[in-house]
Amino acid sequence: LEPGVAAALAAGFRALGDPTRVAIVNRLAGAGEVCVCELTEAFQLGQPTISHHLKVLRDAGLLTSQRRASWVYYAVVPEALDALSALLSAVAASAAAEAVSR
Repeated sequence: LEPGVAAALAAGFRALGDPTRVAIVNRLAGAGEVCVCELTEAFQLGQPTISHHLKVLRDAGLLTSQRRASWVYYAVVPEALDALSALLSAVAASAAAEAVSR
């Protein structure tokens, strides 16, 4: 991996190092675009806590956001999730090949 790509992937994995953020990404992946108000209700967390988690995910490049009036809507960046998935798949394939060759 090139250093820049490795750094971007590491940032994505770090952002997903919290169970709440994993759950947020999972919810957004299945729903398309979601208002921050809906996430606050769904997770029974305060708005500042949800906003913090969303900022971490956005800063890692996993989410996009769009302000509409007084609300912000969030959506996943499919390419970012695909890159994380591809890396995990490659590592798993390599480990499986190594196990077979033993």
